[in-house]
Amino acid sequence: MKIVIATDSFKGTLTSYEAGVAICEGIKAAGVDADIRILEVADGGEGTSGIITRARGGKSQTVTVTGPLSGMKVTASYGIIDGGTAVIDISQACGLTLLGEKDRNPLYTTTQGVGELILDALDKGCRRFIIGLGGSATNDCGAGMLSALGLRILKEDGSPVSPGAAGLAQTHSIDASGLDPRLEGSEFLIACDVNNPLTGASGCSMVFAPQKGADEESCRKMDEWIALFARNAGKPSDFPGAGAAGGLGYAFGALLNGRLVSGAGLVTKQIKLEDELTDADIVITGEGSIDSQTPMGKLPYVIARLAKEHGCRVMAFAGKVECDKKTLSECISDEVYSISEDISEAESMNNAAACLTAKVKEVFDGRPV
Repeated sequence: MKIVIATDSFKGTLTSYEAGVAICEGIKAAGVDADIRILEVADGGEGTSGIITRARGGKSQTVTVTGPLSGMKVTASYGIIDGGTAVIDISQACGLTLLGEKDRNPLYTTTQGVGELILDALDKGCRRFIIGLGGSATNDCGAGMLSALGLRILKEDGSPVSPGAAGLAQTHSIDASGLDPRLEGSEFLIACDVNNPLTGASGCSMVFAPQKGADEESCRKMDEWIALFARNAGKPSDFPGAGAAGGLGYAFGALLNGRLVSGAGLVTKQIKLEDELTDADIVITGEGSIDSQTPMGKLPYVIARLAKEHGCRVMAFAGKVECDKKTLSECISDEVYSISEDISEAESMNNAAACLTAKVKEVFDGRPV
């Protein structure tokens, strides 16, 4: 019997691999004789680059780039696979976790380092890019990244605008003639599971900027400034995902001709999940919280759907389950288990690996598999 474990991270407690190991330990503790495969998976957010790079036998690259604040330097990593495809998590250069609470303010944070990562990959011969959007501290509509790549965003006097979303208020014109010519022949595949437009009530400023440290007035102003930037860029901004990662979705999709795709779907293809499913009997997936958002294309749903197509029995484990039985049946299966159903949520988070192992053992103990 073959069991494939492919679970998302349990955010704040376990990485994808750590959760997989905990599940594997539970199966073994129950005395199940099986060929168990643990696959690291992600949804296009933080950690995606490393997971794809390791799965594809690629090489990790390390480079010093500008961090979320202008003048700040961070050590960032990305991967190169297939001899010329760069796999980049934007959070490596402009991630929210790179800043302390007091420094989080999307009025001033910049995506410049993302552009510097792309330049480094271009210098190393890459012309195809897989970009994971997620976890950004920024709301500059990708202006910092585009500036690093040669786009000139100018004030009325012809000088460059200031970094960050606040600088977009100074936008008078945009000159794309200086964009790195190597971009013309490059392909950008963008892992994006956010459908938000660029501006408006559902745009990046109003929905996501508060999570990055912005107050209500700042959000309103940034929405106006980003609209100004988009008008000067002269490219449509109403496509789904334009508001992802503080407008990086727009920068990639409209100005670099990138293609926005499901992050979960992209990652499962890159790690060749279906190859493992062809002879699998049981597939175990999960995440920190299985809820009403899971059927909207989240990673466990994508994995469960693929597994069912291959005739596999699907099981899911989560830190907590917050949806009804009908929703569970539609998105995964009736076999969904919460590790916090018999203990407190705090205990399940403080001892996530042990609790997950114990729950898996309990489920497999004495049951036919």
